[in-house]
Amino acid sequence: MKNRKTALQHIENPPLRERVLDVLREAIINGDLKPGDALRETELSESLGVSRAPLREALQILSTEGLVETVPYHGTTVRVLTKTDIEELYSLRSVLETFAVRQIIARNPPDHVQVLYGCFHEMLAAAENNDLKSVNQIDRNFHTTLIELSGHSLLQTSWNVVSMRVRQVMALLNRRNSNLTQIAYNHLPIIQAIEATHEQEAVRLIEKHVAASGELIVERWQVMDGANGT
Repeated sequence: MKNRKTALQHIENPPLRERVLDVLREAIINGDLKPGDALRETELSESLGVSRAPLREALQILSTEGLVETVPYHGTTVRVLTKTDIEELYSLRSVLETFAVRQIIARNPPDHVQVLYGCFHEMLAAAENNDLKSVNQIDRNFHTTLIELSGHSLLQTSWNVVSMRVRQVMALLNRRNSNLTQIAYNHLPIIQAIEATHEQEAVRLIEKHVAASGELIVERWQVMDGANGT
């Protein structure tokens, strides 16, 4: 045991590269840095107060995660989401969330309805305060909670693979949705169907909810692409 203790080293603060990575990743996922935005090293290093070395390392990791792309002689930008990207993402999201709803109703875990209603009321309060950032956060929490309440560990692992991109798209969608209260109320029928253990209705509603979000953002992406001449 003594040797084992001496083999372990004290955990220091995360490397600067990791802190830069967290800041940039969060900005992309939250929609503060939007698809197509240029990521110029000089501007970013000055804004973040860091040298270019950790910044470049962070950008390389973001590139492997598919959040940014670098084109030789053209620089690095936040990766543009294509129509196909969004359609694939939302079709997979629908599969994952409908499976989660079926599992929740079958398992009937304790206090699951209260947890979901809690998310709804928090989201509604944030919406009534016109707090877009909190609405986005609670919206994400609601859908992640559905996955967690399923009690299916492999489902949760699969969700984690797509959750970053789902967060990014949801934030960009809600950013263009002026009716924050409606965002909150869109979740209420889903909870009510789960509470009533109406599996078919709950699945229909979650499919409709996910499909509507996907179709809306695909439509907006097409408008944006047209406006940009792409």
